[in-house]
Amino acid sequence: MCSLRLLLSDSYDPWFNLSLEEYIFQNIPKKQSILFLWRNQNTVVIGRSQNAWKECNTRRMERDGIKLARRNSGGGAVFHDLGNTCFTFISTQEHYDKSVSFNIILNGLNYIGIQAIISGRNDIVIHTENGERKISGSAYREAFGRKFHHGTLLLHVDIDKLTYYLNPDFKKLKTKGITSIRSRVANLNELKPGINHQEVCLGLTEAFFQHYGMKVKPEILSMDNFCKIPDFFKQFNKQSDWNWNFGSAPAFTHQLDTRFDWGSVTLHCDIKHGIIQRSHIFTDSLDPDPLEILATKLVGIPYNDKSILCCCTEWMQSWPQYKKELSEVSNWLIKTIS
Repeated sequence: MCSLRLLLSDSYDPWFNLSLEEYIFQNIPKKQSILFLWRNQNTVVIGRSQNAWKECNTRRMERDGIKLARRNSGGGAVFHDLGNTCFTFISTQEHYDKSVSFNIILNGLNYIGIQAIISGRNDIVIHTENGERKISGSAYREAFGRKFHHGTLLLHVDIDKLTYYLNPDFKKLKTKGITSIRSRVANLNELKPGINHQEVCLGLTEAFFQHYGMKVKPEILSMDNFCKIPDFFKQFNKQSDWNWNFGSAPAFTHQLDTRFDWGSVTLHCDIKHGIIQRSHIFTDSLDPDPLEILATKLVGIPYNDKSILCCCTEWMQSWPQYKKELSEVSNWLIKTIS
C-alpha cells in the first residue's frame, strides 16, 4: 500500500526550498510518493556541475539582489520569479520513474485547459503561433531506491529578466563545466491569459490524486518549523553557503586585461573550488613590482569582489607613493571579478 503526501512551501526563499527538497529526499520512508509544490523569488538556479560565473551575470545579480542557488541535480541554469511554478516528485515506490510524473504534469495541465507534450528527455512544450515552445525543463535523480524528478513551469516569468541574468559578462573563461543549452521558451499565459500559481497547483494536485486513486490534505511547510530540525538546519547552512553556490564550480581560468594611462595590465588566474590557485600579472608599467606582489597576494583567496577588495586594500597600504595607480587597478579588479 502506497502512502501519499502533498507538500506546499509558504516560502519564496530558494535556499530554504532546495534544502527542504533535499531533506525530504534523504528522509522519505519506503513506499511513499510525494508531490512538493513551491516558488522562488528572483533567483538564478544552476545545476550541480555548473560554473556560476560562466552561466550567469553575477555582477548584475549582486547589484539587483538576485540570489544564486545551486541544486543537487544536473542540467542547466534557470531564472525563477513568482511567475514560475516549481514541482518536485519524490518516490520510493519500486515501479516509479519520471514517466509517471510527466504524465501527471500533462494531465494536470490538461485539467486546466492546456495541451502540452513531452519533447526530448526532459522538456515539456506547447504549440504556439510561432511554433513549438518550451514551457518546462526538468531533471531526474535516483539513489538508494529513492527517485526524484523536479522542474519548472513557466506561467508568466519575466522573460527579459531571464535573458538579462542568464547572459554572462564576456570574460575569457575556459571551463570544464556544463554550459546551458538555451532554447526558445514561452509562458503559459500566452495560451491562457490570467493563469496563476494556484490554478496550476490545483491541476497538478488533481492529476496526482487521480493517478494514485486517493486524496490527502496538503501540508504547509514553513521555515520557522524546519529550522528547528538539526539535520535540516545543517542542510540549509550548506545550501546558503558561498562555498556551495559558487565554490563548487569546476576548475576554470580567467584572463582579463585593460590599459591605464600609465600602462597595460593583464591578469591570468586559475580558479578551483572558487579559490584562486594561481595568479600572474603581465604589465608594461615602468615599475612592475607592486603588480607582481599583488599577483602573489591573490593566490589562496575566494574568487569574489569582497575578497579582492580586502586583498587590494591591504596591498595598497605598502605602496603609498602609487596610491592613484593602485586604486585604479583595485577598482578595475573589483568591478571585473564578480
